Amino acid sequence: MMSRYISKLTTSAHRFRKFTPLFVGVGNGSNSTIKIVEDEGLCSSSSSNNQMSWIKWYGTCIAKLPEDVSKDDNPVSQMLVDSFGRLHTYLRISLTERCNLRCQYCMPAEGVDLTSKPQLLTRDEILRLANLFVSSGVNKIRLTGGEPTIRKDIEDICLGLSNMKGLKKLGITTNGITLSTKLPKLKQCGLTSLNISLDTLIPAKFEFMTRRKGHHRVLDSINTAIELGYDPVKVNCVVMRGFNDDEICDFVELTREKPINIRFIEFMPFDGNVWNVKKLVPYAEMYDKVEKQFPSIKRLQDHPTETAKNFKVDGHKGVVSFITSMTEHFCAGCNRLRILADGNFKVCLFGPSEVSLRDPIRSGANDDELREIIEAAVKRKKASHAGMFDIAKTANRPMIHIGG
Repeated sequence: MMSRYISKLTTSAHRFRKFTPLFVGVGNGSNSTIKIVEDEGLCSSSSSNNQMSWIKWYGTCIAKLPEDVSKDDNPVSQMLVDSFGRLHTYLRISLTERCNLRCQYCMPAEGVDLTSKPQLLTRDEILRLANLFVSSGVNKIRLTGGEPTIRKDIEDICLGLSNMKGLKKLGITTNGITLSTKLPKLKQCGLTSLNISLDTLIPAKFEFMTRRKGHHRVLDSINTAIELGYDPVKVNCVVMRGFNDDEICDFVELTREKPINIRFIEFMPFDGNVWNVKKLVPYAEMYDKVEKQFPSIKRLQDHPTETAKNFKVDGHKGVVSFITSMTEHFCAGCNRLRILADGNFKVCLFGPSEVSLRDPIRSGANDDELREIIEAAVKRKKASHAGMFDIAKTANRPMIHIGG
């Protein structure tokens, strides 16, 4: 069955499509910027020495023009443009390596060595780095972990981030265990979106997968988010064969009456999670299951930088999405960068390369020096990840160190 779906993917209609260039660069070096071009039609090249050639923009099919980059944003610095012309306007910041669950796909059974607190970024260091990225063109930040809600100063961090000029979206990825009581205040501090992880609707399975109790608390957090007006409430579900692949349609049913975006994620290899291709349920197979029970499901328009393939069932309030990192990667439209809890900068989730931003900060580096380090790392970003079988053989950190 697995080979049948892998084969099917090679002829899938969901391919990368080249888009009309949308941006033009002005200036030189890391302080140069990318500006929006008013005319979406054909343009002749300028004779100005300050303008670089058009940047090609790629995205998945059924995509629309990027709306998250507008004239109201901070100009996008060359610091955020890689050698393939991808603009990185989305920053994920891990606040902690600690977590109150022990999910099997995230942390090995024996646990992991955690970075000592003095080696983690402080609140002021996080805000300084975030401001550097936002002032350079980042307009979306997501807080991750570990479990970000267990960090005691998370409200102060959210407030500081949400007040940054040019930041449009501030999100969080959380396991939902402590979210319900903290969410009202976090919303007041500027949190605009959230992703809640939930891999099963069965409490006993939850305890087996997470090695902890708390299933009802996650459901409470989802309901609290809906009551507070979050729309959609994104629910992340890592699908694993033999564990929860029989619940796919039950999760889709959650979208009938509530503004839930259920996001099915292909099982991905990270250190310590005992990845095996036999556990992987390919997107095509998941979609076939859903379509059989919900034949009215239809594809939605996706943003060019969207990681998910988004669908909607007729009559349902919510949305169904598939994140196909392994079988149909979306590297061509990638606009994401990561800062880990220990201050390391990572340009690709699946790549082992990292560079420290914490050490230069603590050695007295100024903002221009930090920009040079960041730009050099972004320029080294590869066109795509190595593929699931090579990723499984590549030394990388456990997911709890990287940040979800």
